[in-house]
Amino acid sequence: MSVRARPTSPHLQIYRWTITMAMSILHRATGIANYAGMTLVAIWLVAAALDQDALDLVNVVFASWFGQIVLFGFTWSLVHHMCGGLRHWVWDFAAMMEPGQRETMAWATLVASVVITLLIWTVFVWAA
Repeated sequence: MSVRARPTSPHLQIYRWTITMAMSILHRATGIANYAGMTLVAIWLVAAALDQDALDLVNVVFASWFGQIVLFGFTWSLVHHMCGGLRHWVWDFAAMMEPGQRETMAWATLVASVVITLLIWTVFVWAA
């Protein structure tokens, strides 16, 4: 009885990276980040329910440079995940899309998420 070598599964070194592949991975990563970021919302709500001192402490942490970076990243994660969800929704209802159209939508998702995040922070955070 001869032993046959089993075929190996394709791996990331074989595939050519595409924008749609990267956006698919990033969509999953932002979904995970959104779960983690929701703890920030829960912490703020619990602090608000406890007393003014707890809320002031959380607000000081969120207002620090590190807190602002984390909140900016969380905002971008939420917006990017929403844009990615809309992209997938369009894909579900499009009869056929050419590869160039899919790549354009993937780039548009990335650009739109950055622009919308900057708009949100410009209007609601930096202008305040």
